[in-house]
Amino acid sequence: MSRRVDEHRTATAVAPGSHAGRGGRRPMPHALRELGALDRAVYHAVAVTPTPHLDDVFRLLSTAANHSRLWLGMAGAIAMLGGRRGRLAALEGVLSIAATSAAVNLGIKPVVRRRRPERSASARRPARMVPTPTSTSFPSGHSASAFAFAYAVSRRYSMLALPVGLLAAAVAYSRVHTGVHYPSDVVLGSLIGAGTAAVVTAALQDRLSPREQPVRGHLP
Repeated sequence: MSRRVDEHRTATAVAPGSHAGRGGRRPMPHALRELGALDRAVYHAVAVTPTPHLDDVFRLLSTAANHSRLWLGMAGAIAMLGGRRGRLAALEGVLSIAATSAAVNLGIKPVVRRRRPERSASARRPARMVPTPTSTSFPSGHSASAFAFAYAVSRRYSMLALPVGLLAAAVAYSRVHTGVHYPSDVVLGSLIGAGTAAVVTAALQDRLSPREQPVRGHLP
């Protein structure tokens, strides 16, 4: 019974708002159930695949991103080394994380209430185990914060877009690798984080960026 409930929640989280097709047929619920099945299948495949040389790496990376410590540390370094632009990038990154965390933890998680994955016995490898959070599963807060920070910083430092983006993707994947999130949790969490950061940075642009001075003189 609990598995059926979780499948329903998975379908709702992946793509809410299904509508009936022609003739009273409802193809979307079937498609959503199939997406939920794929979601769990990918999670299981990752869980049972032996990766002894990667387990410690992803466990440590996942732990480093707890409470956004990894991103706050990077923000501090960028602020100290990047001058005024670095301070602006760091501020926008931190504010984007704050807004994303509020949206995820106060807005989305209490509504969706998706249960965390249950680790199978074969997937409980000490090298990749992290404590299971007490919060609900959808969306992944780690992934949302990671991509919120990556978007905000990349907006001012295009040269950092690739390395910070790859690091954010690694943090997001680590949550599946360590067994505390389904793939759809991290994919949609990443999109939510980037989208929230886009709104935050756009709202701050006029306040934080220097206004362009009008061109004086006459055209030749």
